Amino acid sequence: MVACWRYLRSSRRVLGFVFVASVIWLLLDMAALRLSIGDATSHLMAAKVIRDRELVATRKEKVTQLMDESVANQVIRDRELVGTRQEKVTQLMDESVANQDQDFDEEDEKSNPQPVKLYRLRKKGGKAGNDQQVQPKLVVNKPANLSLDHTPLLETFLVKKDSIALNRPDFKDTIIEFVKTAGNTSIQEFKEELPVKERPINQIEDVPAQGPPNTSSTKEETPIGAMLTNDSKIVHVKDSGSIKAGVHQVLSLDMTASPRDPNGVGQFGQAVVVPSEQDAQVKKRWNEGYFNVYLSEQIPVDRAIPDTRPKICASNVVHDDLPSTSVIFCFVDEVWSTLLRSVHSVLNRSPPHLLKEIILVDDFSQKAYLKDQLDKYMADLPKVRVIHLKERQGLIRARMAGAAVAEGEVLTFLDSHVECNVGWLEPLLERIYVDRGKVACPVIEVISDEDLSYKLVDNFQRGIFNWPLVFGWKALSDEYVKKNYLTAADPIRCPVMAGGLFSIDKTYFYELGAYDPGLEVWGGENMEISFKVWMCGGEIEIIPCSRVGHIFRGQNPYTFPKDRRKTVERNLARVAEVWLDEYKDLFYGHGYHHLLDSDVMDVGDLSQQVKLRERLHCKSFKWYLDNVYPELEAPLVKAEGLVFNQGLRRCLGMQDGVLFFDKCNLTHQSQHFNYTWLQQVRQQQRCLEHSFKQSSLSVEPCNRTRSAQRWLHKSSKSKLPEHLIVETGSKLACLEAAPKFRILRLAPCNADNPFQQWQFTHYHAE
Repeated sequence: MVACWRYLRSSRRVLGFVFVASVIWLLLDMAALRLSIGDATSHLMAAKVIRDRELVATRKEKVTQLMDESVANQVIRDRELVGTRQEKVTQLMDESVANQDQDFDEEDEKSNPQPVKLYRLRKKGGKAGNDQQVQPKLVVNKPANLSLDHTPLLETFLVKKDSIALNRPDFKDTIIEFVKTAGNTSIQEFKEELPVKERPINQIEDVPAQGPPNTSSTKEETPIGAMLTNDSKIVHVKDSGSIKAGVHQVLSLDMTASPRDPNGVGQFGQAVVVPSEQDAQVKKRWNEGYFNVYLSEQIPVDRAIPDTRPKICASNVVHDDLPSTSVIFCFVDEVWSTLLRSVHSVLNRSPPHLLKEIILVDDFSQKAYLKDQLDKYMADLPKVRVIHLKERQGLIRARMAGAAVAEGEVLTFLDSHVECNVGWLEPLLERIYVDRGKVACPVIEVISDEDLSYKLVDNFQRGIFNWPLVFGWKALSDEYVKKNYLTAADPIRCPVMAGGLFSIDKTYFYELGAYDPGLEVWGGENMEISFKVWMCGGEIEIIPCSRVGHIFRGQNPYTFPKDRRKTVERNLARVAEVWLDEYKDLFYGHGYHHLLDSDVMDVGDLSQQVKLRERLHCKSFKWYLDNVYPELEAPLVKAEGLVFNQGLRRCLGMQDGVLFFDKCNLTHQSQHFNYTWLQQVRQQQRCLEHSFKQSSLSVEPCNRTRSAQRWLHKSSKSKLPEHLIVETGSKLACLEAAPKFRILRLAPCNADNPFQQWQFTHYHAE
């Protein structure tokens, strides 16, 4: 101890010792702290594990308890439901039934007027008095007015209350009569429990109910495929497969299946070669109908033709209660043999119960054989009547005359030089039956104008139009057919129908306003009714299982009261003004600029047609393009964007009616122009106008009728496609950017002058 004290006497040594001792103490303290923390953590984890286990056990116990309660409640509810159903069945049982283990005898049956008796049978068990209840059994005492097929339906109702059974009208009467006599349930209570089955409504048109003129038949009050609401509005109904009417296979009716003369000329639609020595006769009579009239008169009026339908069509089914139709032929100076062949083909190949009548409308023909001779011939045929118009009306108004007297539920318009094929009618009426807003067209096959042979056509053809409203046929692409899984028998949506052959619900025809009465003679009526149908809620379809042959003639054999070209142009202009909206400029811009001049063409009063479109709540023509005919190219302008001058390397601008040149900039709206279908260089509502006589330019409010605002540019007819050309008669002048003053002027056209060459940013069409 003394030695230690001596050693520590020095202060340095004391400090060193204290330091070492402190370090050692600190290390020992840290080790002890770590051991304490580890022990506490272990205790906490152990406690947490215990709490988690207790929580899981508690939750499992609660879940088990809830499941047991749910199962028990479900069992109770099921038992209560079964008991309720059994109680209801028991209440419906006949009070006059004898003991439960005994059958009724004949005397009981005769004395009990109730049509239905229920019996609950008991099956005895092993012990006496221990009865076991079995499934209730239905015994039917069939009254005289209840057919045998009602028995399973009645049993279904009493056990399941099946809604299909209840909607059999004759069956429902039987059920109600039974409940009246049962005595345990009031008839009002029973009626309230009856399930109501309605046809689904997929489309509702807010259209006032309207029928054809001079008709008072009550059949038109609620047309096929529609319901009449309390406010007298027609509700269009599209079937979704809920109709449970009877169906049958399409009738392949053909009275000429075994022709009287199998070797007759042109029989079975075969081609006929006229001997060369008769060529003079053929040429002499060709102009009577613009087809081989000489050969036509040698072919039987009821000849057989080949069944060209797809094979699947013969096995298709249609509803039993299809609507009846009036077939309307309108003609003027039609060839005798083709008119008769048209009528006989309808009579021979149409189900008689569906063919209400055939109406022949003679549009003031001049041929003698179309007067008394025609009347006498048709008088011997069933369901045919002839109407002779007192003056020439044209096809459109002649059809309206026939429709006005038609008595069928459906109007079927046919040309007067056709031959209807086997099974042609029922598929058309079927489409109208399931939706009265559909207009059904047959596949129009070809009867050769030279050899009168019958030729089938492509199954996937449809009617289309190109600008300026020119009708044509176009086959669906293979891609479209595959994408839509079309079969040879599926209906084909048709943007525009040919117009000569179609079926339409009569009431719907008049709801649409029929044909525009302002249309004259012929031309454009197919466009007008096609746009009207599609844009006002209907659909046009070509039905491949309906086939009608048609003689396509090179030209019309009849004359027009006025100039033919002007008549057609006027009709098309009326259609464009009423139905094309802003797209009517495409019609005028494709060669009909002259129709904008009221001195050249007066399209007549359009106010009634405009009001009709408003009343029908019709959609826009843009909707038609987007949804019905998206394949049609219809840009609203021919070109748009900046107008660049090749010589100045600058762009044209306009601000407050003042023209100038500036560095090209797409963000400057003052440099944006349109080149329209009416050949205007336009910015908003102002157009560049020229004065050819004064060689001056100005900016004026746009006017569709002013020829001074028209500039020829990028035309395939022009040898100067880059120029903006003013055309007045045989004289030409071009828009030029003067390089010195940077102003616009008119100058003689020069193909090599870059200051006369202009370029728009985007071109949509030539």
